[in-house]
Amino acid sequence: MQLSARNQLEGSITGVQLGNVMAEVTVDVGGQELVSVITRKSAETMGLKDGDAIVVVIKSTEVMLATE
Repeated sequence: MQLSARNQLEGSITGVQLGNVMAEVTVDVGGQELVSVITRKSAETMGLKDGDAIVVVIKSTEVMLATE
């Protein structure tokens, strides 16, 4: 599959929490934790589970940055 999105990060799933409608998927990307909220149906259709290799695709009109 090819995508036009340039922000593609390889990682592994460290948690999947299924709600009634939505699912929260936590992904480890090089020691950093990213969390995505998707529909429960999508999570079930994709068969997402802990340990799965995954690609996080970020396509957003707004990205916030912060400094310490």
